Amino acid sequence: MIDTLTLLLQNYGYWGMLLAAFLAGSFFPFSSEAVMLGLLAAGLHPVPLVVYGTIGNVAGSLFNYGVGRMGRLEWIERYLHVKRHDIDKAQQFMAGHGAWMGFFAFLPILGSAITIALGLMRANFLTSLISITLGKALRYIILMAGVTAVF
Repeated sequence: MIDTLTLLLQNYGYWGMLLAAFLAGSFFPFSSEAVMLGLLAAGLHPVPLVVYGTIGNVAGSLFNYGVGRMGRLEWIERYLHVKRHDIDKAQQFMAGHGAWMGFFAFLPILGSAITIALGLMRANFLTSLISITLGKALRYIILMAGVTAVF
């Protein structure tokens, strides 16, 4: 099913990249990198891919932040399938550093928990937005730099 979804998103070009990145940035287990690489191979330009990917991924993380801000742990566990244990790990990881730890929201599995934990902790929204954006953009830039250097 994921392969079919990836191909469908690739057919929508940059907008498919944005949607794939949103899904990957939220709680949904999805690889926006695979879509990005597929779109790059299909001839789309790297800079807009990074821009659309970053915007979508940050939007997905902000969705998680908003869900966390609601503070309903039972909803988070039941509907988002993010375990309390993962949120506790994310909060321990962020201990004392607050909103700037949003930079690490690009990490697999822990990234969603970090953004949910930022919302639960009522971390400063603007600082969270900046740190999340920096981390997500840097990840895509590094991915594109590595891939384009190979070709």
